[in-house]
Amino acid sequence: MTETPPADRYPTPTRDLRGSRVVAIILSIGVVLLGLALAFFAYNKFAGDDVEGQSISYSLVDDSTISIRFTVTREDPSDPAVCIVRARSRDGSETGRREVYLGPSDSGTVDVTTLIRTSQRPAIADIYGCGTTVPEYLTTG
Repeated sequence: MTETPPADRYPTPTRDLRGSRVVAIILSIGVVLLGLALAFFAYNKFAGDDVEGQSISYSLVDDSTISIRFTVTREDPSDPAVCIVRARSRDGSETGRREVYLGPSDSGTVDVTTLIRTSQRPAIADIYGCGTTVPEYLTTG
């Protein structure tokens, strides 16, 4: 019995190493480009906004109204902004919400005080969020 199979019966394996290297390089470049595109879209979606609100204080006005004082810092004070403030009851459920329009200003940080009407006795008021995408109904009127 021989160790080598007869040459005319079985084909000898041939490999084109240049072709497989080209394929590997193209696939590697494709994976890197896909990763960069994914990172770009994720950054744009989850990056911090140009507007930041911070609650300073709140006070109970009556059984259906609470007052909240907060500051809003904008990267570009000439851009209008909107903040959503909310009131919650003792059990944590939201009992009132309000959108506060902030027009362009000269200062990067503005101090705002507003009232929130509630459906139950409020216990706390806080900022739900702020942004530069202002609904049209807040600017017309």
